[in-house]
Amino acid sequence: MKVFQTIETMRAASRSARIAGQRIGLVPTMGALHAGHLSLVRAAKDQCGAVAVSIFVNPLQFGPAEDLAKYPRPFDRDRELLEKEKTDFLFAPSVEEMYPKGAVTHVTVESLSEKLCGKSRPGHFRGVTTVVAKLFHIVEPDAAFFGQKDAAQVTIIQRMVRDLNFPIEIVVCPIVREADGLAMSSRNAYLSSEQRKQALALSRSLMRVKANFQHGERDANRLIMVGKEVLTSEPAARLDYFEIVDPETLEPVSQVQSPALVAVAAFVGTTRLIDNLRLDQTS
Repeated sequence: MKVFQTIETMRAASRSARIAGQRIGLVPTMGALHAGHLSLVRAAKDQCGAVAVSIFVNPLQFGPAEDLAKYPRPFDRDRELLEKEKTDFLFAPSVEEMYPKGAVTHVTVESLSEKLCGKSRPGHFRGVTTVVAKLFHIVEPDAAFFGQKDAAQVTIIQRMVRDLNFPIEIVVCPIVREADGLAMSSRNAYLSSEQRKQALALSRSLMRVKANFQHGERDANRLIMVGKEVLTSEPAARLDYFEIVDPETLEPVSQVQSPALVAVAAFVGTTRLIDNLRLDQTS
């Protein structure tokens, strides 16, 4: 695996791979890799001849009171994991490399960026789309791989790709869960053993919604009420939002008559966690 820290070297390697006729896959990450990230790398390996993984803790997507300083950065461990997966390229730039002094340009997907996490984390999705657009320009991938756990982020990036005519396929891979149902997240490392048990309230709330949907309930408000009841029954969990939305517009729906996204965010201790599932007639 080749490791690059500059835009120039990463771009040169990617273009060499393309000249050699390889389809290039990109997996953007902030590091602290877990099995969910590695599932994206494997999907990219299955579909592409050359795979690049980026590790960059992006300051633009953190608010002033959020966890940028303490965000886990186990780079050596991450590199070893990627080497075991036979990743071709690791792009690990500095903040100064990605954002030159005086940079004032941002990419914003209007309207969508204020939905779900965007409401409680103002500016978060603008930071995401700005850095992802830069990575797309640097690596020039044929396909980019994202996890369904960040469902709103996926919708926003898909819209950005469409609106800005990026010639990139966005591949969305399933959520990877622990055996007990907890969605894998780098932020799970913040949880104590007791908090980790308490965090299961998120996935339990989604499963209760799914069960009610499977028994014929289609009223979104009733389904939301059922989910909130499960979540609030865990005293240690503090609800941020629980919504059922159209997966393409992120607008709330009143009746689940076509595929819908059930999304939840909650704090367990000081750690903010998210989870989601999709409802459709085959759920």
